[in-house]
Amino acid sequence: MKKICGFIVIILLWSGWSTRLTGQDYAHILFSDQEYAGGLSGIKFSVAERPFTRPIITLNSDEQLVLEFDDLEEESRYLKYKLIHCTYNWQPSSLLPIEYLTGFMEDEITDVSSSFANSVFYMHYRLALPNGMIQLTKSGNYLLFVYDDTEDNPILTRRLMVKEPVSVSITGAVHQATDVSNMQKQQEVDFVVRTGSYVVNNPAAYLHATILQNGRWDNAIQGLIYRYGKPGEYSFDYDDGKNCFNGGSEFRTFDIRSLRYNSNRIVSISFQNRVYHAFIVEDIARPFGAYESNSTLRGSCYFKNEDFDGENREEYAATHFALHADFPIRDGDVYVFGELTNWRISEEAKLTYNESSNYYETKLFLKQGYYNYQYVYVKSGSSRIDETYIEGSHWQTDNEYTVLIYLQEEGSSYDKLVGVTYFSIAN
Repeated sequence: MKKICGFIVIILLWSGWSTRLTGQDYAHILFSDQEYAGGLSGIKFSVAERPFTRPIITLNSDEQLVLEFDDLEEESRYLKYKLIHCTYNWQPSSLLPIEYLTGFMEDEITDVSSSFANSVFYMHYRLALPNGMIQLTKSGNYLLFVYDDTEDNPILTRRLMVKEPVSVSITGAVHQATDVSNMQKQQEVDFVVRTGSYVVNNPAAYLHATILQNGRWDNAIQGLIYRYGKPGEYSFDYDDGKNCFNGGSEFRTFDIRSLRYNSNRIVSISFQNRVYHAFIVEDIARPFGAYESNSTLRGSCYFKNEDFDGENREEYAATHFALHADFPIRDGDVYVFGELTNWRISEEAKLTYNESSNYYETKLFLKQGYYNYQYVYVKSGSSRIDETYIEGSHWQTDNEYTVLIYLQEEGSSYDKLVGVTYFSIAN
């Protein structure tokens, strides 16, 4: 009888773990890049000392990821974080935390500082991973979950990837779409994966590819399986558009690293009611224009104050956008988009029509720095982001594509990240 009771207890305990692993405990968060608290801004998540990189590191290496952000609303938070291992398609994996972490299962963010002598006060948070408290033991996808004191008070979530030390070989290129009807406006990402020492017994079920354009997840191609191949060599060369993206146009730019003078594409700067205001040169819609080459950060941004030296000296400025379109914008809305909106649609970034100026306008409260952006259209009732409606689309555009290769080996219960590479039209 005691043995039966003990067995029942074990089953109940495992049932509790299983409930957690199904994601039910995380119903209040999304397994994507999201903010859940107001006032968060200036968010950056990249490899340490490399601000324009994707949040990808190699397992058991000296590489670290650094998350930094500002809180403009709350001066005192007790922020903690944890890491959740995920499948290739961003669901909680079947691994227990003790199977993919060593050290603590959660920890607090202790690197906290405040702004100094700024017109806008904020608290600055910094977290480096892995660290002395938490280390990772498995490759694959992870969700970084930051919360205030308890998990019921989420602050933000961010995706990160950890790749195996031994990588598969990925060779390929970006070129015009094979489909003649789209070849002037779309880019096709073709590649071949050679698995080397990895044994792949059922590639159609356990070998998957993900393709990201400029680090965006909203238009990512996920769960792509090989088209044809032989043992150890698998081709992801499609001609039906499964691996195609709109090329879009080169990103627009502006520079507010200084608020003392008008920098690149800033027409005026003012200081009103203790708030800086920066006005960007009016933009013109270009859906049918010819391709224009322009060196950009592919939608990224970086933060810097060129007026004063010192930590946390960056100011925040109400940055004004104005767009002129020679055609009516109907059945949907236009938004400012890029890393400055965390690659998501934001209500604050929605443009409204000003009848007195004949421009579509909005303003964003942004940290001093150098920015890339574009205007995107979202049709009413849809969540699909259309970067071609205002900006046009060209196959020559210098986008960066990240290719991620996942493999669940026989006898394993999780998706390893076995390869990462980058392609662009330029290379």
